[in-house]
Amino acid sequence: MNRIKEALESKGISQTELANRLGKTFNMVNLYATNKVQPPIPVLYRIADILKIDVRELLIPNKLDIK
Repeated sequence: MNRIKEALESKGISQTELANRLGKTFNMVNLYATNKVQPPIPVLYRIADILKIDVRELLIPNKLDIK
């Protein structure tokens, strides 16, 4: 699962609300939340700030491939 989508769900914030707070369109936030587009680093920091989480939580992979 995408970390942005996961964080939105855990915080009870909709993609529409995040889009409004970022000044972005719903479509752009949806692209971020579905891993079709990666947000620029400054936007990633703004998303983390809005969600009140450490930006690193948005960058950590869901599972590590250990070989």
